[in-house]
Amino acid sequence: MKKELNSSKAPGAIGPYSQAVQTGNLIFVSGQLPINAENGEMPSDIKAQTRQSIHNIKHILAEAGATLDNVVKTTVFLADMEYFAPMNEVYAEEFKAVFPARCAFAVKELPKKALVEIEVIAAL
Repeated sequence: MKKELNSSKAPGAIGPYSQAVQTGNLIFVSGQLPINAENGEMPSDIKAQTRQSIHNIKHILAEAGATLDNVVKTTVFLADMEYFAPMNEVYAEEFKAVFPARCAFAVKELPKKALVEIEVIAAL
């Protein structure tokens, strides 16, 4: 059985999907754009965008009593691979060892012209 998870502290879904879905001890968080839920704004630089995307993920995970320590897999979508190093710097500050498995790659374009989008899978 699956349960929808939502946080008002993260931006709402802009389409037919959930912020996150929990099934058993697994939580699947949809890709989080770097949008601040309080004002609807997106930071302009990659480091601030990465931090905002991760903060949105933290808020959603909290709805299930989870933290970044519960994350076992991440996928990072970048608007350009030139953003990899600065994204990675912030990512390393936010996630602690044992780091989640990760895939990171550039895509042609992200919604709302974001520079980064991050999705995660967490285990309780």
